[in-house]
Amino acid sequence: MAVYVDAAIWNWAGHRWCHLLADDTDELHRFALQLGIKRSSYQGPPKTSAPHYDITGFERDRAVRLGAIECSREEIVAIFRRVRVRNGKIKR
Repeated sequence: MAVYVDAAIWNWAGHRWCHLLADDTDELHRFALQLGIKRSSYQGPPKTSAPHYDITGFERDRAVRLGAIECSREEIVAIFRRVRVRNGKIKR
């Protein structure tokens, strides 16, 4: 299993943000917990089709130190498509 982050390029609320994704939703939640990210920050079905967390650039740096794989925009889009939930069922 792997966890992925893209570049922190999205400006909002005075911070730069990026996406944290994983091959497995349970792994995503475990990794977010390691980072100290609240479960209430999780974004997934039915709001969005790809289970993920939006994290700050600071949290991204910590995620990379913990083993998250850095991805380009193209790579993270491919991962979004791969982990996307179809018909409301989460991939595990």
